[in-house]
Amino acid sequence: MALLPSFRRTRPVVGLDIGSSAVKAVELRPQGKGWKVTGWGIEPIPPDSIVDGAIIDGSAVADAIRRLFDGKRLKGRQVAASVSGNAVIVKKITVPAMTEAELADSIVWEAEQYIPFDIQDVNLDYQVLTPLDAAGPQGTIDVLLVAAKKEKIVDYTGVITQAGRNAVIVDIDAFALQNAYEANYGFTDGEVVAIINAGASATNVNILQGDQSVFTRDVSIGGQAYTEALQKELNLPYDVADALKRGEPPIDAGLTYEDARPVLLAVSDTVLLEIQKTFDFYKATATSDRIDRIVVSGGASTAEGFTTLLGERFGAPVEAFDPFRTVRFDAGKFGVADPAAIAPVAAVALGLALRRAGDR
Repeated sequence: MALLPSFRRTRPVVGLDIGSSAVKAVELRPQGKGWKVTGWGIEPIPPDSIVDGAIIDGSAVADAIRRLFDGKRLKGRQVAASVSGNAVIVKKITVPAMTEAELADSIVWEAEQYIPFDIQDVNLDYQVLTPLDAAGPQGTIDVLLVAAKKEKIVDYTGVITQAGRNAVIVDIDAFALQNAYEANYGFTDGEVVAIINAGASATNVNILQGDQSVFTRDVSIGGQAYTEALQKELNLPYDVADALKRGEPPIDAGLTYEDARPVLLAVSDTVLLEIQKTFDFYKATATSDRIDRIVVSGGASTAEGFTTLLGERFGAPVEAFDPFRTVRFDAGKFGVADPAAIAPVAAVALGLALRRAGDR
């Protein structure tokens, strides 16, 4: 299974983002120099079907995927999916300069020094970041090393197979976001951009310098934390708390959104503390400690105070990730009244749809 970005254009795939609260799918086709969405859908999954990125109820997830494909006019049977969380390791390592063949022979030995799992239990991939003719003064090159537990990959591909589709690519959430970012914004040499995807159970951070990913981290906190905090602090059942989080206070609950704001702000502050740790880790190892722009996506990024507090804390411009900035999306064709409402949750699926069967 491919675990790294690749841009070879062969057979198209459906980008399938299997999240903790919903599955999302995007299908694309080339149009001129860009892309057009030819398929889109989102389908909720029952609570606790996926917990902390682990599939607990595979049948429920497979049923949601099947409904998504059956009801949303998605034509492709080949799927690109992605994983994240503590079963995934992404690390930039420095190794002696060597040829591609030599690196291919030695990468498992190199990886064993950095991967905290049994090397037999992971799928391993890598990408050389330093051209051989630009090796450092000590004769070294940088390599991006990626490992994902086989068990997790099998769980995700299994529910896709159960839903009657074929998983041909398994990517990493952070790299799918990077693909979507490149398609819509392009890269600027030397610019440091932090892409933050705040999902239901995890927050993915990918820091780019120019066109290279220089630091990634998955934080095990997301939108579900807002719901759980409202349940606890306001003594609410799950469905009422979840609606209140989305700014939809049930009429019969006797609550207003103002009742929820202090709780939501407190959770946003907790999430930002984890993002702060991520930025601190990055700055401790990077040649530059600046972050020029922050781009946010994911359903939890719309939570109370998230983007405002993010900008205040890090002193960098913050903007919402628009996966349809240059990718054409005919909202009416898919029954979407407000494209801006689905944009936060579409980025990973769109980035996956840019992959192609046969990619490395």
